[in-house]
Amino acid sequence: MRPSAAKIRILLVDDHIVMRMGLATATAGEPDMEVVAEAEDGAGAIEAYRRHLPDVVVLDLRMPKKNGFETIQALRREWPAARVLVFSNYASGDEVLQAFKSGAQGFVVKDMPLERLLEAIRLVHRGEQYIPPEIAARLNRRTLSQLTPRELEVLRLVAKGLSNKEVGVALSLVEGTVKVHLTSILAKLGVEDRTQAILAAVKRGLIELE
Repeated sequence: MRPSAAKIRILLVDDHIVMRMGLATATAGEPDMEVVAEAEDGAGAIEAYRRHLPDVVVLDLRMPKKNGFETIQALRREWPAARVLVFSNYASGDEVLQAFKSGAQGFVVKDMPLERLLEAIRLVHRGEQYIPPEIAARLNRRTLSQLTPRELEVLRLVAKGLSNKEVGVALSLVEGTVKVHLTSILAKLGVEDRTQAILAAVKRGLIELE
């Protein structure tokens, strides 16, 4: 295992070399990031992921051969834990929604400040979802209620009857972090307590009771 201080290893996928060079330069200036591979299309992205197993994939949606949606789906099929951040010129509500349904954890538009991209990379690396306010405003409530992979893990353990402390032990999290995840889960599901959260999640097909 790499130490916790290790850099976030990034795979850049974009068919414009100038864009890849710009991203590589930007992240090179960050002490906690490094670009380990680049690809110009979806097929190359799959091969590069297989070879380097990066922490975060930053990819464009509109590429030749295999578009971004197909690439995200292919990555998540082969590596369910793959963390993908979309970095696109286009951010219509339909495209954003389709990106998240395909398995992306974040969405950043290319004309946003660089700080937004760097923030998004760090959040996605931590297993969180990143939706800028400008994009969130275009999405319906259902999209915003999607739980992150980590939140689903927490909820599944809560559904098994584990306490916050026991969930923390199981997921190697401090109890305070578990509480933060639960607060987010309740807000996203529009419920007031953990019992209601479990029932709502089961009803929506997010989790199954054993």
